[in-house]
Amino acid sequence: MFQFLLAILFSLSWKITTSALPAEDYLHCLSLRFENSSSIVYTQHNSSYYSVLKSSAQNFRFTTPSTPTPLAIITPLHASHIQAAVYCCRKLGLQVRTRSGGHDYEGLSYMTAYKVPFVVIDLMNLRSVHVNVDEATAWVESGATIGELYYEIFQKSRTLAFPAGIGYTVGLGGHLSGGGYGSLHRTYGLAADNVLDARLIDVKGRVLDRKSMGEDLFWAIRGGGGGSFGIVLAWKLKLVPVPANVTACRVTKTLEQNATKLVHRWQYIAHKLPVDMHTGITISRANSGEYEKMTLRATFSFVFLGSIDELLPLMEDKFPELGLGNGDCFEMTWAESNLYLVRLPIGVPLETLLNRSSETVLSKLFFKAKSDFVKQPIPATVLKGLWAKFYEEEAKTAIITFVAYGGKMDEISETETPFPHRAGNLYGIMYLPGIFVTQDWCGELE
Repeated sequence: MFQFLLAILFSLSWKITTSALPAEDYLHCLSLRFENSSSIVYTQHNSSYYSVLKSSAQNFRFTTPSTPTPLAIITPLHASHIQAAVYCCRKLGLQVRTRSGGHDYEGLSYMTAYKVPFVVIDLMNLRSVHVNVDEATAWVESGATIGELYYEIFQKSRTLAFPAGIGYTVGLGGHLSGGGYGSLHRTYGLAADNVLDARLIDVKGRVLDRKSMGEDLFWAIRGGGGGSFGIVLAWKLKLVPVPANVTACRVTKTLEQNATKLVHRWQYIAHKLPVDMHTGITISRANSGEYEKMTLRATFSFVFLGSIDELLPLMEDKFPELGLGNGDCFEMTWAESNLYLVRLPIGVPLETLLNRSSETVLSKLFFKAKSDFVKQPIPATVLKGLWAKFYEEEAKTAIITFVAYGGKMDEISETETPFPHRAGNLYGIMYLPGIFVTQDWCGELE
């Protein structure tokens, strides 16, 4: 009994030591660094603390009662707020988590696997986008979303784009620092490959640009993980040319329509297609026929930087087995193609890209997702073995996506950035829990 009471007292004393007192000390430290800190600082004493914490927490695995929560959440309005937050964390020995959109698969931007005091710096208020058409560049704050960037680019030019992902609610800070890519990666590489400069706050509170931080640190922040080496305030991006209209296509085949044979064949073709072609496959369970027989479906998708008339002869030459036809394809702007790839109806307002809380791209549920990189085609017999897994009860909503590599990805050295998966990779695989509704989910970490 005594040991039981002692354990309870120890537990309570731990909570006081690691939660209440550090939070008070942290708030006091912040109050000495800038005025009105209460307007952007949330602790568990604030009624809106948990709503702010969960506002961009995409994976409910990390919002359970047993998940460690931060001592405080800071939502800075200026660089000085971040400098103060970092200074006080360093002074009090607190860990820092940096969040721009919360889409990282393992919740690393808003939780910790260890019971240690930490603070979340949420960049949701730092989201300005400034596009310079003449220079084909943009300065973007880390709290902006991919959709906000695409929308602002489109307002200035229909023939400029940026090679980021198709998940328009994803925060750019994590996407750029985590090695994210999208439908232009075979043409122009990763999002991080197209970063020209950055403004970063380091552990000492200094605001550094590419020149003052040095090339080693500039290398590390472009794929080495968000918040690992400092907090990036903003990024200077190189915009890339695209046609005024592109072609987006989608065609679905079931197992009864030779889906296995087509997926197997795709592995040998996709990475060799012209660099202005993006292609992926989504594989999931489906029902087919009069008696709703269970089967699998493979949906092949393409975005081609050209017209339908240019694309169809190309596909007839390179992949005639698929039977891609005129009715499977639509011409649209490149910005609109990103909405098409997440299965939104054609003609949906482009302002949809500005919706930061949309669950169209990713429903907020409990999930686990993983990735692989494929260097040799998977034999058809192995694919059939993989298909069998879909018929298990726990996999009834599972999705597997294949995203072709090659093109520009083969031309960039594996040491150019911390993202090493370049030449030699035929395609990437993502194993998803069925809550993603995209045709081919493009890589994103945050």
